[in-house]
Amino acid sequence: MLRLAGAAGRALLELPRVAVNTGVIGKTYPPAEYAVGREKIREFALAVGETNPLHLDVAAAREAGHADVVAPPMFAVVYSFPALWPVLFDPEIGIDFSRMVHAGQEFAWGPLVVAGDEISTTVSVADISERAGNGFYVFASESVNGRGETVCSGRWSNIVRGA
Repeated sequence: MLRLAGAAGRALLELPRVAVNTGVIGKTYPPAEYAVGREKIREFALAVGETNPLHLDVAAAREAGHADVVAPPMFAVVYSFPALWPVLFDPEIGIDFSRMVHAGQEFAWGPLVVAGDEISTTVSVADISERAGNGFYVFASESVNGRGETVCSGRWSNIVRGA
């Protein structure tokens, strides 16, 4: 139990600590495959307000030297998330979604992803810790295209409040 005290030592707030399983740090999950489609890239680009013709127009993308339309950088979430989903629901990790908040994500991009690419994403548990009664969960993803090139490496962070 985490106890926050006010003046004269009176309890202001008592929260149960989140039980974390650090034994799963380093666990790697099977890869998830994602076939990148032209329309999915266009839909994503339009949804996020992207107007660059490389993301919308095949002729413009080919004129610029690409095989097909180019995925916007944050499309990484689309092809990575199918690999992350089973990790979040792994009972061995034990995330309580009613208390979870998204803490952040970081990406490092490699070669561009274009329609027609087959992306394979693998996720591992990078870190799990407890601080101030809260559980901190960090997952690492690596997405590779069919040519063996890493197109995106990601870190996904979540906090489970001890409320």
